[in-house]
Amino acid sequence: MQENPKARSTQTAEEAGCGCQAEHAHTMAKARREMPAVEELYDLSELFKVFGDTTRIRILWALSEGEMCVCDLAELLEMGQSAVSHQLRLLRQARLVRCRREGKTSVYALDDDHVEKIFKLGLSHIEELNG
Repeated sequence: MQENPKARSTQTAEEAGCGCQAEHAHTMAKARREMPAVEELYDLSELFKVFGDTTRIRILWALSEGEMCVCDLAELLEMGQSAVSHQLRLLRQARLVRCRREGKTSVYALDDDHVEKIFKLGLSHIEELNG
């Protein structure tokens, strides 16, 4: 007979035979108090999924250097404008980039300094790992 996975996930540390629950009680209480709502964590997960594509990462890196139009991004990344536009649309939907019009041209930039911080922090972590 198979064990119900939901039943297993609701076991306390004590029921699971952990024995160190008392040692971590303060940390557990703090985590319980401060854990964001499940909906917020879902949204965070969705945000990180947007970062999960190399082309989008390359676009974010380019825009961390300054504003660019689609044709400049396409040339820099050696990609077609339609492919770049598609990725920019996804980045806009995630509110990672913003767009403004200059005549007939759309100029893109990182949405705010949070985006650059997230990007640079992740890159710093990778550089440290590759050390």
